Amino acid sequence: MAIKKAGKLSQATALKQILKRCSSLGRKQGHMGEEEGLPQDVPRGHFAVYVGENRSRFIVPISYLNHPEFQILLRRAEEEFGFDHDMGLTIPCEEVVFRSLTSMLS
Repeated sequence: MAIKKAGKLSQATALKQILKRCSSLGRKQGHMGEEEGLPQDVPRGHFAVYVGENRSRFIVPISYLNHPEFQILLRRAEEEFGFDHDMGLTIPCEEVVFRSLTSMLS
């Protein structure tokens, strides 16, 4: 299935918004890591997401953003929650399913 160039542009824009949103969380919460604005427990090249009913926090590598399966979750997150809220990046997925997906992506 071919992806239109416009779709790639909007996808790239969405990914930039996600990364900007995730990196701004540390400033809002008052955490200061090695790099200004990032939570101390998030290593370079990773970002935090919240998953499931209990909003369990997972630290995932940025490289996951390139995987089509993870991009599907991001689109669902945007549709359900949007990217402009104080909770952080919330993924509408059961924890078991998310763990299964991330273990396949690793």
